[in-house]
Amino acid sequence: MTDAVGSIETPDAQDEVPESGKARKGGKRGKKGPLKRLAIFYRQIIAELRKVVWPTRNQLTSYTTVVIFFVAIMIALVTVIDYGLDHAAKYVFG
Repeated sequence: MTDAVGSIETPDAQDEVPESGKARKGGKRGKKGPLKRLAIFYRQIIAELRKVVWPTRNQLTSYTTVVIFFVAIMIALVTVIDYGLDHAAKYVFG
């Protein structure tokens, strides 16, 4: 599970109290196996996806229409520029 800052399992930097004389090697993450870390990773993904504000069907339709319209305009623009440069190159180089 995560909060707004990060993982609950790992404390924030200001919350950590340095141990005198001991160097941390991996901390709690180093002690967990790869499957446990993978499970935590997927739980964090699910928690983040629950925070997402998904668009309504009307919003999705309008966004899709705008994107398709914009892409069509850009295709037409690139086609016109390509056609013009093609004819300019044929005129210059024969």
